[in-house]
Amino acid sequence: MLLRRVCQLYAGLALYGISLALMLHAVLGLDPWDVFHQGVADRTGLSFGTATLLAGAAVLLLWIPLRQRPGLGTVSNVLVVGPVVDLASWLLPSPDGLAPRVCLLALGIVLNGVASGAYLGAGFGPGPRDGLMTGIHRRTGHSLRGVRTFIELSVLVLGVLLGGTVGLGTVAYALAIGPLVQFFLPRLTPSPRTGKPQREPLAGL
Repeated sequence: MLLRRVCQLYAGLALYGISLALMLHAVLGLDPWDVFHQGVADRTGLSFGTATLLAGAAVLLLWIPLRQRPGLGTVSNVLVVGPVVDLASWLLPSPDGLAPRVCLLALGIVLNGVASGAYLGAGFGPGPRDGLMTGIHRRTGHSLRGVRTFIELSVLVLGVLLGGTVGLGTVAYALAIGPLVQFFLPRLTPSPRTGKPQREPLAGL
């Protein structure tokens, strides 16, 4: 059971990095955090993956005053996703036409939903950005929806100011990722009793 969860965690994180590379190569816009990562990369000359890793580490430091405790999944998220993005970006071709770019975007968003369900379902803790959201929620009493909206709007504005790409992909991701994670997470979360995936949606999603 434990081995399966560890394998699922790292497979999910690797797939998450690949999904980001697909959306990058589509050049149709990114989700708010990745608009920020792209802006940082463009301004500093760092690779996108390195910017992602450093931003994740910086966010993780914000957990300290929030009294959040990182898990294996949290630290692994910081260390694994960035290098995988860079490797996948190096391997992937850059399509010229609009149709192939839209296909890359759609595939990237769907794989991102699968990957999120896989690494969250493994049960080793959230990523640093999700943990920041839940930590602020617990410390301030503000709603999760409000905290998440504030954080994502803030990083989106910063990313745009830094030169990150906003477009169709940004809107498509915002509309699709919630339903996709809601669909995949219960199917990739092993039951404590049987070790098999749960088929019913998790409460509170």
